[in-house]
Amino acid sequence: MLPGLYGKEDKDMSNFLKGKNVFVTGASGLLGSWLTKSLVENGANVVVLIRDSVPNSNLQGLCLMDRVVKVNGCIEDYTLISRIMNEYEIESVFHLAAQTIVTIANHDPLSTFESNIKGTWNVLEASRHGKNIKQVIVSSSDKAYGEKEKLPYSEDDPLKGSHPYDVSKSCADLISQSYHKTYGLPVCVSRCANLYGGGDLNFSRIIPGVIRSALHNEPPVIRSDGKYVRDYFYVEDAVSALIALTERMQKKDIHGEAFNFSSGLHINVLDLTNKILKIMGKKLKARILNETKNEIRDQYLSVRKAEKLLGWKSSFGLEPGLKKTIEWYTEYFGR
Repeated sequence: MLPGLYGKEDKDMSNFLKGKNVFVTGASGLLGSWLTKSLVENGANVVVLIRDSVPNSNLQGLCLMDRVVKVNGCIEDYTLISRIMNEYEIESVFHLAAQTIVTIANHDPLSTFESNIKGTWNVLEASRHGKNIKQVIVSSSDKAYGEKEKLPYSEDDPLKGSHPYDVSKSCADLISQSYHKTYGLPVCVSRCANLYGGGDLNFSRIIPGVIRSALHNEPPVIRSDGKYVRDYFYVEDAVSALIALTERMQKKDIHGEAFNFSSGLHINVLDLTNKILKIMGKKLKARILNETKNEIRDQYLSVRKAEKLLGWKSSFGLEPGLKKTIEWYTEYFGR
């Protein structure tokens, strides 16, 4: 069994969704699993879509499988998504399902487009015809903006993805906005920075990869030249952001809007790696492969809009978030 969240109970984030029928796609992912935990513990009736049964997934480790309605299937199956909306009388939708790995998107763009673009329009179209839908939140990404010389990104910046993953997020984002403008669908878009936290078992990502290497006393591997700049967003912060957005959507004036969510702290990959090693007390030197291609070099977000309109602020600095994440993986690997 995977280790649970970092305290015995989550803080009470919201009573707004208590007793409501909520559909979460991507519930077995990093953000989806922690969001599902929060929703269940705050009294929502949660339906999750599961494509694959993943051994040791965070959703299983959090002991949530017996507390949700589990539907097996793919986000690309419109008939299934439509059935879920109507059969379970869904009121709120969190669409998080996506192919999220840039290297996979570069290698296999078609499956990425199917999942990220078609999957999104399926959710939106099924929501449009759902009889009980009150709100839909679509998870986009900072990658949707594409490359930009002047940073940070703000929500008014155009969406100009160039590479397969970035383009898939730009498209899904724009399609979501079009469903509000054309059909009045109560949808908002969240654009999160790079997420991290306990439960992410994709060790090709920099933070879990470095932590695993350090726990095994092996030099961590950096695919790029180490100078790519990102902001990193702790998963508990991301859950609080989505809950804040959901609550605020009761007022229709923000429907159709997109919101950036981030810690507001950015750092390059090599400095991040060294920070993790320092926290862990490991004297290891990273192996820099300098093999990365077709990725944006520098990305970080402005969160002024979320602070102003949602009253939301990040609660975790980078070091506190990393410490909690390291604790999770230390327990996971039994060290």
